[in-house]
Amino acid sequence: MERTDEWRGEEWVVRGVTGAAAAKHYRCPGCDQEIPPGVPHVVSWPSMGAVEDRRHWHRACWNARDRRGARPLRTRNAPRY
Repeated sequence: MERTDEWRGEEWVVRGVTGAAAAKHYRCPGCDQEIPPGVPHVVSWPSMGAVEDRRHWHRACWNARDRRGARPLRTRNAPRY
């Protein structure tokens, strides 16, 4: 299912990804933590953006995107993907 949300003055396309469809590791820009394969999440991109503008978010992180800081700090032990 796909919807449109407004964030930072832009329209963003948001699509849910089921756990069965999540086959790769992703890095969530909201919390800077890994989204492992098999975990349901959302993918979002600016409606006027290109394919490479897509970002995979934890659902909770996308819902809290306005309450989070602009750049979360990565822990020393966090893997870099």
